[in-house]
Amino acid sequence: MKFDVMQVSVMSGSLGDIFWDLAPWIVYDPGYDLGCNIYVANPTDIAKEYALMARLSRDTTVISEEALPVFGYTWFTVEPGDLVTLKGALRFNESNADLTVSLVERESGEATDAVVTLLVSETTSALPPGWGGTPGTPGTTTTDWSSMLGTMMPMLMLGMFGMVMVSAFKPQKETTKLPSGRRD
Repeated sequence: MKFDVMQVSVMSGSLGDIFWDLAPWIVYDPGYDLGCNIYVANPTDIAKEYALMARLSRDTTVISEEALPVFGYTWFTVEPGDLVTLKGALRFNESNADLTVSLVERESGEATDAVVTLLVSETTSALPPGWGGTPGTPGTTTTDWSSMLGTMMPMLMLGMFGMVMVSAFKPQKETTKLPSGRRD
């Protein structure tokens, strides 16, 4: 996919940009694959070589850091003004940590751009208030369906009564009997 270099220059990295399709935080169970699409854009007018570095960290402690192979190699080339889509999966032995994937440009050796998501376990308190967790634990909310049903029941009954009344006073269509076919 080619695009104009001038359109790309408004993005964050002057030597390269990285995007992905992961949300800012994801419920993640350690040991399972985390599928994602990573998009790498080269906004320059010359071909660039890039590497992807994945870092898992909790607070200021780095849990793991490794290069992500692309087509079996550490470095991959993106043509000038081009965008590549890298489809794959990541797997970690930890949760409740920040996952950062950095785009490293080979010539300068600098991380030109990065994407981050928070990996949280399903039972963690790291989720925003009211989002998941075990029912009854602090920070979780539950829905009282019995009070909701008590509020909605009169409206449901009224709606059903209205439908019955409309159909009772609606003029019925006459059914016409088709003539029988000719017999030989």
